[in-house]
Amino acid sequence: MLITTTPSMEGKKITKYHGLVSGEAILGANIFKDIFASITDIVGGRSGAYEKELRAAKDIAIKEMSEQALQFGANAIVGVDLDYETISAGGRGGMLMVSASGTAVNIE
Repeated sequence: MLITTTPSMEGKKITKYHGLVSGEAILGANIFKDIFASITDIVGGRSGAYEKELRAAKDIAIKEMSEQALQFGANAIVGVDLDYETISAGGRGGMLMVSASGTAVNIE
């Protein structure tokens, strides 16, 4: 499955548009990661725990989107958009959401 954020693929011809496909992933970040991330925020630097969770969520969302495209009989997805959000429950953060959407197409 070829996947791109651009509306077309250089050297490839889109022969059929199947429509919108999407995938979502919502992952919880546990309390220990939250505490470590807070310390990292105070002293500076990157939060490896959150980066790892975001990569995992992105991979899940893209996989779900690709599986949906395959069900349409598509062999590519163009115009992919990735959105990242945090979801709080009761005023507390802790959930990471990644959504991926694009247009399922056939290319030759």
